[in-house]
Amino acid sequence: MATKVFMEALSPTMEEGRLVKWLKNEGDAVKSGDILAEVETDKAIMELVARGDGILRRRLTGDGDTSPVGSIIGVIAAADENIDALIAEASGGGGASTAAPATAAAPATAAAPATAATPATAATPAAAATPASQPPVPVPVPGPRPPAADLRSSPLARRIAAERGVELGAIQGSGPGGRIIKRDVEAAASQPPVSRLPSSVSPTAASAADYQDLPLSQIRKTIARRLAESIGPIPTFYLTAELDMERVAEMRSAMAELGDGFKVSFNDIIIKAVASALAQHPECNAHWQGDSIRQWHRVHIGMAVAIDDGLITPVIFDADRKGLRQLAAESRDLAKRARDRKLTPNEYTGSTFSISNLGMYGIDQFTAIINPPEAGILAVGSIEAKPVVIEGAVSVRRRLRVTLSCDHRVIDGAAGARFLQTLRRLIENPLLLVY
Repeated sequence: MATKVFMEALSPTMEEGRLVKWLKNEGDAVKSGDILAEVETDKAIMELVARGDGILRRRLTGDGDTSPVGSIIGVIAAADENIDALIAEASGGGGASTAAPATAAAPATAAAPATAATPATAATPAAAATPASQPPVPVPVPGPRPPAADLRSSPLARRIAAERGVELGAIQGSGPGGRIIKRDVEAAASQPPVSRLPSSVSPTAASAADYQDLPLSQIRKTIARRLAESIGPIPTFYLTAELDMERVAEMRSAMAELGDGFKVSFNDIIIKAVASALAQHPECNAHWQGDSIRQWHRVHIGMAVAIDDGLITPVIFDADRKGLRQLAAESRDLAKRARDRKLTPNEYTGSTFSISNLGMYGIDQFTAIINPPEAGILAVGSIEAKPVVIEGAVSVRRRLRVTLSCDHRVIDGAAGARFLQTLRRLIENPLLLVY
């Protein structure tokens, strides 16, 4: 019996996925559990596995295409099994990429992978009429061009076109239903460049070479949606404190002198201190539930990590209960796998509070946007040597500015201030963190 290959919800918040790469070709034998493809979710790149045995008879989306969760992107069946009905269902029920207009479903017979179709024929620009005394100047004269919203093209084709300055309206698509796909753009980009337009053309007229439209990755779409839910609806206020980091620096130096090669970063110590402070102030370790406030008895820290497509927050669970060495090893491992897009959904969901550190970029102070439903996030700046007055004398000390963003529906000003007081006590007396 034939098995439909669906675009599965590979993360709790995933609504659509981009098929990064098929790992099986049409005609390949597959068994249940085999990896069929790599899919970019809203958080990471995950593996899509087969849910049945047989042969991968048809791939209904190409590399780089985006499909909504629940749509059919392939068919596994026996070699002699009739799959026409399944292909027709996919064509009429959203199996094609979401980049295509909803009213223009791709024909079932054209759903083969992009590598199997014939090469596109590049459009030939016509020459403009010029005075007899001047040499002819080639000028592109495109035919009637549909509105941008009606140009059927894959996300990958649009990205390549933007990168290479190719006008999509001048390309004849060779994909299903005339859809412009990767090879069409590459064929157009390989054509000799058209000579410069006459001087009568306005120099201010925008062309594709003047800008670059970058398609949204799945993670960037999620960031945009989530942050729109934060800064507008959430009544946010900010509290900033400057902390003395001299004793933390001394403790790090003492740990380094142990000679075992293990390093604990400033950020590791800050995470530990924040987690310990949250354990003492559950009113800040909370989620806004709409009709209730959920105070957590466990402290799970979301650690913001910058990646190529945006930001992801792997979670250190029970951070207040872990020793510095364990926490440091875990944070380093999570950060590396976050940048490699290798995290699993349970490793970047479930945080009760988040930390964002931009100190390594030389940022003195900033405000971070709350990640709902969390009630707070701590923004950490850079450590700087500053002259400060200590017991009436000027001394150069390493100082750190932190800013707490608070959801006022959950955290009052005094509660946020008490949390920062506790954080200051732990940071400025770091031996408290090892008890």
